[in-house]
Parts: sequence; structure tokens; C-alpha cells
Amino acid sequence: MPSGHSRTRTLVLVVLLPLIAFAAMHPLVAHGCSCGHDFDFHLQSWLDAARQLRLGALYPQWAVSSAWNAGEPRYVFYPPLSWMLGALLTLLVPITTAPILFTWIALALSAWTMYRLARDYAPRNAALIAAALYAANPYMLFTAFERTSYAELLAAAWLPLLLRATLQPRPRARTLAIPLTLLWLTNDPAAVIGTYALATILLLRIALELYRKRHAPAATSGSAPLPTWKTRRSAVAINLAITTLTATILGLALPAFYLLPAAFERRYVQIALATIPNMRIQDNFLFVRTSDTAHNAVLHTASLLACSLLAFTCLVLALLIYRQARTRRNPALIVQNPLPPVHVLPILGVVTLFIAFLLTPLSLPFWKLLPELQFLQFPWRLLSLLAVVLAFSVAILFRNFRMGTLGTAATALLIPIIFSAAAARLYTQPCDNSDLPQTRAQLFATHHGDAPTDEYTPVTADNDHLSSNNPGYWLSTDPNAPAPNTLPNPALTNPTFDLADLTPEQTVSTPAPHHLAITLPQPETLLLNLRAYPAWQVTLNNRIITTQTQRDDGLLTVPLPAGPSHIDIAWRRTRDHTTGLIVSLVALLAFAFPTFRSRKIKF
Repeated sequence: MPSGHSRTRTLVLVVLLPLIAFAAMHPLVAHGCSCGHDFDFHLQSWLDAARQLRLGALYPQWAVSSAWNAGEPRYVFYPPLSWMLGALLTLLVPITTAPILFTWIALALSAWTMYRLARDYAPRNAALIAAALYAANPYMLFTAFERTSYAELLAAAWLPLLLRATLQPRPRARTLAIPLTLLWLTNDPAAVIGTYALATILLLRIALELYRKRHAPAATSGSAPLPTWKTRRSAVAINLAITTLTATILGLALPAFYLLPAAFERRYVQIALATIPNMRIQDNFLFVRTSDTAHNAVLHTASLLACSLLAFTCLVLALLIYRQARTRRNPALIVQNPLPPVHVLPILGVVTLFIAFLLTPLSLPFWKLLPELQFLQFPWRLLSLLAVVLAFSVAILFRNFRMGTLGTAATALLIPIIFSAAAARLYTQPCDNSDLPQTRAQLFATHHGDAPTDEYTPVTADNDHLSSNNPGYWLSTDPNAPAPNTLPNPALTNPTFDLADLTPEQTVSTPAPHHLAITLPQPETLLLNLRAYPAWQVTLNNRIITTQTQRDDGLLTVPLPAGPSHIDIAWRRTRDHTTGLIVSLVALLAFAFPTFRSRKIKF
């Protein structure tokens, strides 16, 4: 029969934490989806991936419906966890429910991981309050309601696990590698934050250990001689440095099946377009003004959130430091108010100050100097890490606060209800009829393509020259000929044209067929509504041919001879994909080996 402790733990994990997540997103259940900034992008990714899953492609690489059904290698570059989860949800539940259910899953995971972190340093009641604060913190709800950045929302669930692993008395490489791997498989900006956070915190751990060892007391008379502080400094530094290096290598090697192709194939796409004006670091520091009014409004909201979270975090940390100093002056209080490990508060304080610094223009040299930081785009994405620090600090502050189980449960549910009600009024984005999930699903089912993503556009292509209503293929003696009866892209003549202004009738296009049999009286060029990319392999009459495209729109062209032609087009696994898969398998074996080694083999 389960004990009272076990029953309480089950109640928290199975009932209270899911209810906290539900309370944090209940406005979506009551009023429907919020059509935020990235809503269309994610929904289209889910629909596209879901259709490919139905057809048996377990790990799609090419987003067929993008670029008006000419496609793009979106899934090569976008981490798979979020769009795979979204695709599975669209297969299992109505499309109107999928974004709401995704949000609940992300918030429930966030509440659970924060509870696990806080539980290491505080009793159950304080940990439950911290879980509620984290799941419903203003930045989390800003991401869920206004930005609808579903991948970043899901990635927020792994940051508490990373902080938990780095703060352990003796950090372990495998424990550190798990959240790092999950971050890289969920959201690249969050993974960059997590990687630098891991390195920063463990460097701080090394510095604190060195300081503590240097000031350690000398050996007393008659006792064994203590190692010199220099000797102990070297041992601690080497151990933590090896742990950090091993964890980083393992955390990058485990997701190498995605990460290595994404890094290698950047040369094939216009990845630099991810950092165009208004998407650059220098355009997104706190309260910066640009010429884009809509961008300024979002940045103003993010800046207010940053200032609020920084102020509350600094206040909680100041109270903790004051209470810790008071407790140290009166050792009798330690029994009633046990101190957290000596390294915890300094690390939380330094991380908070460092985040505050990185949100200001003074930090621009750091953003330009350190690798990959520029792809964070928005410095205020660091608020996802700051929210972890705030909720965790609150758990430590209230670890001795006495409250009954029912009172704690009521408070833990009231916090997200209040916060989400306010966030719904401030952040919810209205949906036009064309943005509604059911409308987008109907358009998707009737071969209406979607706009291209600039940074995933192949280097051989110009989106301004791509027609939005091409057929699947056509023939011409001119390899640069447009498809018959198609409309040119309005952006060619109107640089301010917005793709969102295209009518549904203008976006009826057809994906290119992958198998064709054609008989021609004379040589002609086959033009396909398919963007050229190195992974596409074209076979003509059972012979692999090298295709080249000089078209401005980047579509694939195949010269055909007179007579019968059998054309097959297939996505082939390139060397970087194979190498990445091998690296991931080797890393998985290295990760699992200590577990198998520690178990006795029984026959």
C-alpha cells in the first residue's frame, strides 16, 4: 500500500502540475487560439510534416508546401522536437485543438521541471509555488499568447533541468548533456542560451571553488597535512573543466543527426537573412527605437517585461542574501533556517547581472564576438533563463514558509489563473478568417501553397521571382520560361508588397511529381515546381544526371531528349546526414555504456 509521502508525490505530479498548466493557458480553452507572430509558420510546419508522416516519411527533411509548393529544406534546419510533436497532435486531435494542447504540454513540462529543480533545495510546498510561478511567468505567457513561438515555449521546459544539473554538488557530464541535447533538438536560440549558460555557471563554480580552497584553514597540529590550496585548485579546476568539456561534446554529439546537417548545409541556403534589420541584436536592446512601428510595439512590451522580471529577481536575491548574512551571524538560526549550498546564491546573482548587462547596447561587442550569439536575434530571449532564476529564487526564499497542503494547492492554482487572465488581455492576438486553424487546414488540403521562408531559401533562388500559382511541371524549349497562365510575383514591381496580401486564388499551386514518363518529338526542358537543392537526385532513363538551374526563381530544370523519357526524383541521404546519424549513435552508446556497465548480467 503506498505511503502518505508517495500519495502526495503522485497527487502533485499527476494532478496539481497539470492543473497549474491548464490554469496558465485556460484563456485559450475559453476563447480559442491566439494567432500570434509565428502562428502561421508553426501551423504550416505541423500540417506539412503530418501529411508526410501519413505517407511514411518518419523524419521529413523538405517542407513541400513552402514557397508555393516549390518547397524548402525547412526541416533540415529547424529542430525536430516541436514540429514533430505538433505534427503528431494534428494527426490525433482536431486542428483547432492542436495549438492549445501543444501549449498545455509545454507548460505542464515546464511546471514539472521547475518543481524538480526547486525540490532539491526546498520542501514540496515551496517547490509547488515555484512551479506555478515559472509556468505562468509573464515572459512565458508572452511567448505563448503574443509570439506563439511554440518551439521556444517547449524549450523553456528544459532550462530548469540545465540549471539543476549545473548546481549539483558534483556535476555529472551525462546529467548535463541531457537538457543540452533536448534544447538543441527543440529550439536553436534556446540551445545557444543553454550552452553559454552551462559554460558560464561551471566557470563560476570553478572560480568559487578556487576562492574557497585558497581560504581554507591550515592543518592543525598533529593532524595529517592538508593539500596546499594550489594542489586542490588544480584538482577542482581540472575536474570541472573535464566535466564541462565532456558534457558539451556529448550534448552536441547526441543531436548530431540534426545538428551536423544543419551546420554543414548552411552554405546551401540564405541563412544570413535571419539577421536582417529589425532581426539583429542591435535593433532589439531594451527600448531601442526603429523605423518599424509594429516592431517597436513588440520591443516595448519585451522591454517592460525585462525590467519587471529583473526588478523582482534582484529583490528576491537581495532578500536571500540579507537572510543568509543574518543567519551566518547567528549560528543558532541555521537549525531553523538551513543555508543553501554556498555556490548557489552567488551564481544566481552573477547570472542575473550578466543577463541585465546583455540586454543593453554596452554588450554589443560580446554579441558580435562570441560564436552563434547573433542568431539569437532578440537579446530579450534571455528572459527565459531569467524566469528560471526568479522562480527558483522564490522557492529558496520561501523554503521555510509554513502553509497547509490545501492552502498551497489553492495558491499554486490562483497564481496562474490571475497571471494568465492578465496576459490574455495584454498579449492575445486576434485571428483573421484566413489565420484560423480550420481555414489554413482547408487551404492546405486543396494545394494552396505557403510563402517561402527567407533564411531557408536556396542560394540559387530569389523569392521575388517565384510565382505563387505554378503547376507541378511544364515543358518549354526555353529553360527560363514561366509556366503558362501564371501570374508574376507582385514583389517584382512593388518592393513594399506583402505576401499576406495574396488572395487564396493566387496561391493555388501544385507540388512537382517525383515520377514522370514523357515522350517528346523534339528535345525540350522539363521545368518543375521544385526548388533545386543538392539532396535532390534526378534519374533520367535509369541514369543519374547532374541538374543545373539558372532560373531566378531557383526551380529545378531537366533537359529531356527527343523520344521517351522516364524521370525519377528522390531525396537522397547525403554524407553529412549519414555522418550525423553515426555520431549520434556513437554518442548514444557512450551515454548508455556506464549504465550497462554498472549492472550485473544475469543469465
